[in-house]
Amino acid sequence: MNRALRIAAREYMAFVRTVGFWLSICLMPLGLTSVIFFSGMATHSAPTPKLAVIDFTGAGYGADVSRDIIQGKPPGAIVVAPPATFTDPAAAAAGVRPFLTGDRLTPAGDRLDDVAILHGTAAKPALDLWTRNINEPGLQARLADSLGAAAGDQALARQGLSPAAIATLKASQPVVTQFSPRSESGQVSLKDRLPGIAGFAMGVVLWSLILTGAGILLNSVIEEKQNRILEVLLTSASAPEIMGGKILGAAAVTATALLVWAAVAGLAFGSQNPQLVAQLAELFFQRGLVFYFILYFVGGYLMYATLFTTIGAFCETPREAQTLLGPLMILLTIPIVFMGQAVTRPDAPLLQALSWVPPFTPFLMAARAASGPPLWQVAGTAVVMFATTALELYVAGRAFRTGALASGRFDFKFFLAGLSGRGERA
Repeated sequence: MNRALRIAAREYMAFVRTVGFWLSICLMPLGLTSVIFFSGMATHSAPTPKLAVIDFTGAGYGADVSRDIIQGKPPGAIVVAPPATFTDPAAAAAGVRPFLTGDRLTPAGDRLDDVAILHGTAAKPALDLWTRNINEPGLQARLADSLGAAAGDQALARQGLSPAAIATLKASQPVVTQFSPRSESGQVSLKDRLPGIAGFAMGVVLWSLILTGAGILLNSVIEEKQNRILEVLLTSASAPEIMGGKILGAAAVTATALLVWAAVAGLAFGSQNPQLVAQLAELFFQRGLVFYFILYFVGGYLMYATLFTTIGAFCETPREAQTLLGPLMILLTIPIVFMGQAVTRPDAPLLQALSWVPPFTPFLMAARAASGPPLWQVAGTAVVMFATTALELYVAGRAFRTGALASGRFDFKFFLAGLSGRGERA
């Protein structure tokens, strides 16, 4: 045990003494903050599109739609005069193309970004939107809502309702409030939705931390095998001690990064929204989410760290390791796909079944933690996860020495023989 701890300390200090380790830790929150800041800046600095509305319905819908788009918060577009007088929708559709491509400008000198062509009848209007930005559905949705509201008002007016009666009817729209027995006050608030958000974030953070720590181990083992350091270590410590020390050291490195990031995030959010930080602290420590995090981090980390360490012992270069990591990474995309659903539909039969599959257990159970899964599921999935990890540690301990002492290019048959304890090549 002492030898394993010394190896763990050596592994830990080898990383934390480097400038690159602390630089990467500092750059991570700085990079995320910069991305959020500049993405918001890019959104707000984008020019408001210029929209022309051409109305062939004869019901005045164009004026209603233009007014709603201008009065929106933020305005959906700058409404400009139509580029020309068109006789019908087909002529308008054919004639607006040059104004959208920039080949022609409107009489006022405007280059159009969007053209809304309203056609059909007053009772059944239709809208064709010509746009330069086909990946922006927001304006189309606002135009559709505005046209639908204007058509509805006119339908009510045709039934004899006065403008005052229509305004009264629209003001009487029901107010929907969500309640839940799981809410302390009865009415659902942000505080009640916070566990779901925290659960999803916890699953993503676990996924990132586990793969980061496992990647550190993989590169460390491959480097030490190339430099024959593993052979030297095997003369003074057993294979399980070396594996255990390396896994423990990389875990400490990962935990250090997590603590630094958590402290930075706490200070940043605490200065802006101390109430949110207090609610998160209550959620994790008083409601026990920190227990789920520790439980599934330990189990998931041991599971993947052992696998990556064993793979590294059989590979001479990182390129060889990709032979085995490729299928594994494809497998690891599955929990990412289902983690969002684990928050919104935590009791779905498929998600419950996947939670019992050891490679997915730490991520999906962490994401489901906020919904309060039954205790028997928590205990059962944890037992299966740690039993699988124990079996993996037993098999990997036998294979690690074989792989560490082997030389030459990676051979899949030899890798399987090493896992079964029958590897003999050296």
